[in-house]
Amino acid sequence: MNTLWVGLGVVAVVEAFTLVTAYFKPRQPRAATDGGETVIAAGAVDEFEPGSVTAFLRGKFYLARLENGGFLAMSRTCTHLGCTVPWVEDEGRFVCPCHASAFAINGDVLAPPAPRALDLFEVRIVNGIVSVDTGKQRKRSAFDPEQAAYPEQA
Repeated sequence: MNTLWVGLGVVAVVEAFTLVTAYFKPRQPRAATDGGETVIAAGAVDEFEPGSVTAFLRGKFYLARLENGGFLAMSRTCTHLGCTVPWVEDEGRFVCPCHASAFAINGDVLAPPAPRALDLFEVRIVNGIVSVDTGKQRKRSAFDPEQAAYPEQA
């Protein structure tokens, strides 16, 4: 009987270790779309106010229009453990509900434990229409002004 209890104890410890390890292991990134079109037309440049963030459920990204008029398309996934990061309008930042990482409107880390800025998608502006290519996510360590797409000046 003692051998049975020891065996069950070992199984319980192994199971607990597996669960804790799985919880802290970062998730593998999933495809941004269901295998369909990866370029999403977000809308006309004039539809987005400077300093605003718009969530797009299709494509799972945020489109931020910076104060200087530039556009960034950022992943909704926290770079710490992969939780979905909501935009908190009142605070003017993204705040991760899992471990309280915070990100600026440009995706830069404001509060750890996130190790780097939010991932980017390519933004294209053609004839005044903003589109985002969700086919490939680009990792980055921090915001660089060259990462933003700017509309053509008339």
